[in-house]
Amino acid sequence: MRRRSLKEYLLLFSKGVAMGAADVVPGVSGGTIAFISGIYEELLDSIRSVNGEALRLLARLNIKGFWQHINGNFLVVLLAGIFFSILSLSKLVLYLLEYYPIMLWGFFFGLIVASALVVGKKITQWRPAVVLAGLIGVAIAYYITVAVPMQTPEAYWFIFMAGAIAICAMILPGISGSFLLLLMAKYEFIMNALQEIRVDIILIFGLGCMAGILSFSHVLNWMLKKYHNLAVSLLTGFMVGSLNKVWPWKHTLETYTDRHGVVKPLIQENVTPWHYLELSGQEPYLLYAALLAIFGFLLVYVLDRVAETPAGKV
Repeated sequence: MRRRSLKEYLLLFSKGVAMGAADVVPGVSGGTIAFISGIYEELLDSIRSVNGEALRLLARLNIKGFWQHINGNFLVVLLAGIFFSILSLSKLVLYLLEYYPIMLWGFFFGLIVASALVVGKKITQWRPAVVLAGLIGVAIAYYITVAVPMQTPEAYWFIFMAGAIAICAMILPGISGSFLLLLMAKYEFIMNALQEIRVDIILIFGLGCMAGILSFSHVLNWMLKKYHNLAVSLLTGFMVGSLNKVWPWKHTLETYTDRHGVVKPLIQENVTPWHYLELSGQEPYLLYAALLAIFGFLLVYVLDRVAETPAGKV
């Protein structure tokens, strides 16, 4: 665990805020933000270090050794940023998603296009197996984006399982944990639980997240270290495949009514801005969406340059 300055901790906290804001939006992954901001592998290493050795240090009351072993300062500051963002920005993001969806999706579309390029350039050798891994990633992510949400129970065991599945996706660049919650019909349920501070649901969901991330981080870390190019190609494919979900202009084919009586889209298809205008009679806001997509693209580019600069590394 290396020492950081106050400025570096503030930057790390801001990266956590960005990850939390991304995780709130179905279709966008906080793992993407972690990857492009240069903290992805340290995050996986830190999570993976919460293991048997850490528990032995804790059992011996060696608090300092335990804290250093798990890279505690890094995890606490980053998680503080994530939870601050989820609790404080969830209403704002949901508001934008409801009233300004085209512009919000435009921003994230540009962000993910740039992210795929940034992550893809980390592949050091292109071989047939690496290309195949990328295509598999595209296919998996695309399938997830077109899957139809299912009806699921609200029992504690399922809330626990939903947390474990969602958190695994949240640390995968390109696969949205929020969207998987949407497919499991638990996105709105969890968002409402957070806003209403339903302690039992939050606790069960949090325990599921903890179990999922502690087990999955070992697998992902092993893949990145032993099969780096294959793993990065797969992650890049996930990002490319997820672009289907964040395309700003959609035509709703089927709807459903949620438990509050609100009619919401169930199945949608992507259309051109001009076709969107014809079908919906609503303004496609093409200029605004394009400008925000460019802004998202440039934001990732700047973050990547900062992460590559030694002084900017956190």
